[in-house]
Amino acid sequence: MANQNQLFNAPEPVESVESYEFEPIQGYPMLRWKGKRPFESTQYYPAQLKETYGEEVDNWRNKIYWGNNLQVMSHLLKNYRGKINLIYIDPPFDSKADYKMTIKLRGKEVKNDRTAFEEKQYTDIWTNDEYLQFMYERLILMKELLADDGSIYVHCDWRQNGYIRLVLDEIFGKSNFVNEIIWYYGGPSSVKVTYPRKHDTIFSFSKTPAYFFNQQRGALPSYLYERAKKDSDGRLWVDQNLGKLTDETIEEMKSEGRIFETKTGGLRRKQYLDEMEGSQIDDVWNIPIINSQANESVPYPTQKPEDLLERIIKSSSNPGDLVFDCFMGSGTTQAVAMKLGRRFIGADINLGAVEITTKRLLEIQQNAEQGEIDLQGEDTEAPKTVYTGFEVYNVNNYDVFRNPAQAKDLLIEALEIQPLPTGGIYDGEKDGRMVKIMPPNRIATRADLDELINGFDRRAFQRRQEKNPTQPVEKLLLVCMGHEPNLRAELEKEGRPYELEVEVMDILREKSELEFKRESEAKIVRRNGHLIIEQFYPMNLLQKLSLMKENIEKWQELVESVKVDFNYDGAVMNPSVIDSPEKDELVKGTYPIPEDAGTIRVKITDLLSESLEETVE
Repeated sequence: MANQNQLFNAPEPVESVESYEFEPIQGYPMLRWKGKRPFESTQYYPAQLKETYGEEVDNWRNKIYWGNNLQVMSHLLKNYRGKINLIYIDPPFDSKADYKMTIKLRGKEVKNDRTAFEEKQYTDIWTNDEYLQFMYERLILMKELLADDGSIYVHCDWRQNGYIRLVLDEIFGKSNFVNEIIWYYGGPSSVKVTYPRKHDTIFSFSKTPAYFFNQQRGALPSYLYERAKKDSDGRLWVDQNLGKLTDETIEEMKSEGRIFETKTGGLRRKQYLDEMEGSQIDDVWNIPIINSQANESVPYPTQKPEDLLERIIKSSSNPGDLVFDCFMGSGTTQAVAMKLGRRFIGADINLGAVEITTKRLLEIQQNAEQGEIDLQGEDTEAPKTVYTGFEVYNVNNYDVFRNPAQAKDLLIEALEIQPLPTGGIYDGEKDGRMVKIMPPNRIATRADLDELINGFDRRAFQRRQEKNPTQPVEKLLLVCMGHEPNLRAELEKEGRPYELEVEVMDILREKSELEFKRESEAKIVRRNGHLIIEQFYPMNLLQKLSLMKENIEKWQELVESVKVDFNYDGAVMNPSVIDSPEKDELVKGTYPIPEDAGTIRVKITDLLSESLEETVE
């Protein structure tokens, strides 16, 4: 691999990051799949700081990124290569399902389909072997980010765990395998033709043999309590032999009443249970899944319990270490890291995940400030160090499609593309052309064509060429959001010796004529020393709820949170008011304006996690 100086000796901005060249290792098995390609380089992507919460501690503020995690990690390589102590990921499982959550009005019970609907959070449906390539590329970057004494935990289930293990062996090295952890969560089942599937697999790998590990211990075994005796003060103890105790220690323990004589004249000692270490935790973890009524439960599918992440974080990091999760979801990794005094970086492609994580972290901040929870931190003579401040970034101006899980559906509808059955390399057909929708919210590059090129049916191309030698064997339409200027030529070249007719549609130029979503509207005024939100109309949400403006009794029913920065600097929000109520409560909508207020910036986030931001002079 190239070293860090080779990667980053160019002046800013860094345009390309040379990363990984795969070399087969003789004698080791390798996993092959259709379209497998080495991940040799990645482009540097810029990030835009959008919001800050809390203070820096030791020149550090935790970081949350909204964007494609491949781009996020490419961005992070410049400053964090070899610096992350622990990585945990809970990636898609290739479950062939769409994961949704129910959206309903706040402050009301759902009475009919006009006040609730399901919103897709992410799609876990993959074609051919693109899942393995997706994971392969990301795991390579994770290895680059990992410190030499760091560890990675990869969460998966029965669908792909065998393949993921082989990919991890290839990237991290079979000798750096640490554990195969079985997370058993139990629960009822109605399955009658198989044994119920009630566990997930978590693979742990290190970057080098010199990795950090802190052994965790659980409760004492039950048999000790069954045979324990009780002192007059209520302390439980079991009798044990003297072992290798010195004569001096024996005499001292006798004076304390901890040595006693048996009926046969031998000596035994009292071992108090509250002084004994718990049992060493093994690689089978019995941790229940989250009850929907639990305090830690948030409205996000596939949320993992905090107990699970606490065990991982305590095992493979110390307070102050840096923890990374680029499939953030509901933010469990970040929440537990904050509670345990670790620094963290999180990322997710889904804006809903970013908003839920932000709210969760702000609640921990507030509870810690009010003394309701006690955060763990680095043990020093001074007050312990905790890291509760964080900032939120966008990577690559990631804001055209707020929910990438729906991006293809929106484009197919807006461009009037005829959809095709899932499982092929094309997304639809339009005007006689096969349509391929490139990754949303970023410039399409040559690398983005690989899936398409590797999926070409060249036997069909050969038949078409023999039948009509003067005609192209395929007419293609690439739909993208910006593209490299040679994208069309590159695809036509890769089709040789067959002729492809390629057209590129750049929706950034076309979007003025397309309606992906309707912008929200609001009426915000200053009156009698207060900032007052009089009305808020989140058009996209209203459309999905099938409600018109006049049918909403209170605009607050549509709102997840209101944030106000009373001294906005024109670039980054630093809210001093964060109105984010509990599940069925409503935002206030009226906020006193401080005497030293300047330019006021208001951010209203609706139930879809879409936001309206307005500046109030």
